[in-house]
Amino acid sequence: MSLFKKKTQDTAREASVKQARNEIHLPEDEAIEAHKKKREAKKARKQEYKHGNLADFIVDHNKGIRNLIILLVVFFGLCYPLVSVNYDLTKYLPNDVDSKIAINKMRDVFGYPGTGRLMLKDVTLYEAKQYKNEIEAIDGVDQVIWCDLTTQVYGSSEFINYDDIDDYYKDNNAVMDITFEEGDTSKRTHKAIQEIDDLIGDRGYLVGMSPTNKFIEENVKKEMQQVMGIVVVLIFIILLFTTTSWFEPVLFLTIIGCAIVLNKGTNIFLGEISYITNNISDILQLATSMDYAVFLLHAYERQREQGLEKVAALKQGLMSTITTILASSLTTFFGFIVLVFMRFSIGWDMGIAMAKGIICSLLMVIFLMPSLLLSWSDRIDRMKHKPFLPKFHRFSIAVNKLSPIILVAALVVAGPIYFAQGMNKFMYGPDATGAGPGTSMYENSAAIDEEFGRSNLLVAIFPDTDRLKEKELCDKLEDLPYVKNVTGMEAYLPEGLPESFLPSSVTELFHKDGYARLLIYIRTKPESTTAFKYSDEVSDIIKSYYPGEAYITGNTPTTQDMETVLIPDYNLVNGLAMICIFIVVAISFHSVVMPIIAMIPIMMAIYVNMAFPYFAGRELIFIAYAVVSCVQLGSTIDYAISSTENYLQTRAVEPDKRKAAIRATQLSFPSILTSGVILIVCGYVISFMSSIPAISQVGHLVGRGAIFSVTFVTLLMPCLLQLADRFITVPAATKRARRRAAINETILGLRERRRARHQRVKELLGGHGTATSEANVSTAKIDTSAGSIDQGTASEANVSTAKGDTSAGSITKDEVKETASENSDHEASSEK
Repeated sequence: MSLFKKKTQDTAREASVKQARNEIHLPEDEAIEAHKKKREAKKARKQEYKHGNLADFIVDHNKGIRNLIILLVVFFGLCYPLVSVNYDLTKYLPNDVDSKIAINKMRDVFGYPGTGRLMLKDVTLYEAKQYKNEIEAIDGVDQVIWCDLTTQVYGSSEFINYDDIDDYYKDNNAVMDITFEEGDTSKRTHKAIQEIDDLIGDRGYLVGMSPTNKFIEENVKKEMQQVMGIVVVLIFIILLFTTTSWFEPVLFLTIIGCAIVLNKGTNIFLGEISYITNNISDILQLATSMDYAVFLLHAYERQREQGLEKVAALKQGLMSTITTILASSLTTFFGFIVLVFMRFSIGWDMGIAMAKGIICSLLMVIFLMPSLLLSWSDRIDRMKHKPFLPKFHRFSIAVNKLSPIILVAALVVAGPIYFAQGMNKFMYGPDATGAGPGTSMYENSAAIDEEFGRSNLLVAIFPDTDRLKEKELCDKLEDLPYVKNVTGMEAYLPEGLPESFLPSSVTELFHKDGYARLLIYIRTKPESTTAFKYSDEVSDIIKSYYPGEAYITGNTPTTQDMETVLIPDYNLVNGLAMICIFIVVAISFHSVVMPIIAMIPIMMAIYVNMAFPYFAGRELIFIAYAVVSCVQLGSTIDYAISSTENYLQTRAVEPDKRKAAIRATQLSFPSILTSGVILIVCGYVISFMSSIPAISQVGHLVGRGAIFSVTFVTLLMPCLLQLADRFITVPAATKRARRRAAINETILGLRERRRARHQRVKELLGGHGTATSEANVSTAKIDTSAGSIDQGTASEANVSTAKGDTSAGSITKDEVKETASENSDHEASSEK
């Protein structure tokens, strides 16, 4: 039965009830009427308050709000250079993992050293020794490990066995392992690296974690400034073609630019952020929040087209847009904020910074854009131009024809794609985020590895209790075929001499505060299956000598712990992102079916995006994989939401769901295309311009993910919406109205049956006036709770109905006598 028919029947029923009320009055009637009047008064007050809403306040005080925002933008723009940036990913390890415990212990006792590797070209042994001496004298250098520790290089070359020192010198090339007094990211370490570079000039290469950190810090700032400049220009061009005024891109970029400055400056409250967050958050903010400004401008222009003047149109447009912007931003916000639940605390860093960026963009659109619209509206109107984008009608028809085929194909490949994206080969550690191919640092490192092989440092500390045990441990480690060198006190102290023979500046390098330190170099790269195996073997040997008292760290152990932490982190945040977005969409559409429909194309796009590296045989940086999965889900789910909203609006006036799907595609595709192209451009510009693998890969995944999101939403949503049409096309307000109508119908039926029962009592008693009084008294006795029927609980009303049916059909003589008796008592009390 349709809602219209139900309402017609309700009207007729209410008329009959009103007529019955003239004959029989129930005690709850007055309470019901009073409740209705109270609800109507409350609704009127709410409507009155709505007219004095936030939009009116913002528009009426737009100049004051604009001046305040300008002051905030200037202030936080000055704060931005004061934000500290961290380049050491090991800081984000949880404090309860073994490598982080070892790092903290090492830092407390000896300090955690930065490391580097130097190769000198075309030098003699004597020249290499001279360079070593000069490097050791540089402030910030802890020690330089070379073959002179075991070989007398100043002796005659006839007494030197070059085969014994080929790990450090061969073919007139020398390689040295350098440890610094402070960490890889220390300013003092970077200054020492610069002095070494100045010393060796073009006669050598300096690589390793410390030089790589210095390279990243110097290059990433310059590269990202170039990236931002290119992105702004390209987005400006895109907006010129997708808007209808030459000046609209200026408005949009001004609004989002102010939001970016606010976000970057407010990072000062975080104290320190990672270099990855610092360099991708602003570009992702620009790409994901541009739609908010577009929504408000379009709402304002629609009101102007209806004949409203500027201020009134802006108030109406802003009020109607706030809800839309909030719903759109919440999905992106939750896609970012769930990252804070990662144990690897770079997630906290990235989640807060990027979610805060969405909030800043939202606030700028709501509070700053109205003022700029009033000031620049005439200029926008003067610079209007015809739309460059086509109507996409034929395109929409073709898409709707293809949609069922694409959906079937997607379902067929969904399983293999899902398993493929989970079988990628991942990189976890600091070595994966270093300088990438094409950079001088990468090429120099490859040249050294080719000439001398790899060198990977493990650092161990343990109690300094037994020198003989320490000596035995060193000998056992040196006997391992993959161990290149073991450096401890024995390397500096000739056999048989006491430790007091050496100056404290040397002894404190290896023995200090009751602990001994060993530097163990193995012939592997920092992150590989072989490196993990050898690192575990070395760790087991050391712990067998010092069970429960040894600490081992280095690039390889920290990478192993990153892998252990990051995999559960990804599963957690990805699940939370899907749950949060599911809830947001379900609440927005008042339907549990809608989130499923909206998330199908986006999840398909994510899985295809992440399966590409597997099929291409390429390694993925796991941090990029985990972050981009959440970013893509949060930022592109809006495409599916936009398609759904347009479908529902069209379906309300179009009885044919196929035509509604075509029209929805035609309405949605221009905005999806604009937003998608912006995200694609931002992602690929980052990918092509950045030499840092972690940043470059985030950009590549974001750009490629946006392509797949646009594609799958456009091709799959028409078919999905038509399949789910019967579940999603009834508006929430209509559903509520139907529920109320059903409840009211039940209640009215119950009351009619009660009146029929009282009428029968009246007839049996045989007196109209007396029967009326008897019915009133009997009503109060029979069901004192009927006047307070819970209209919000249909099931209770149905139970009461069942009881009413029984009572109405079984009026007995005993009940008549009881009623007559009660009436006599009532008359007696009246006489008194």
